[in-house]
Amino acid sequence: MKNSVEINGKQYEIVRNDGDCFDLDLAREKMTDYFDDYDYVFGDFAYEKVRFKGFYDSKNKKAKRINDIKYLEDYIKEYCSFGAKVFLLKKMK
Repeated sequence: MKNSVEINGKQYEIVRNDGDCFDLDLAREKMTDYFDDYDYVFGDFAYEKVRFKGFYDSKNKKAKRINDIKYLEDYIKEYCSFGAKVFLLKKMK
């Protein structure tokens, strides 16, 4: 799989892909323009469904603890199923 992908006209770098779970067709189908503002898009699979969450770079003025990328591991521990397959996309400038 290549390291960068285009989704909804935006270029993303795949920076994490645990269990080789990232599915470009599924991401294109499920990701809406809601995520355009975020610096990162995180996805996790639970019960055969994918969930998406937007995160900001820590330097971004919009970053709060719940959506600051430096707290990603805390988010995974608190909100994702144990051992869930996850991926992380970083928006390329």
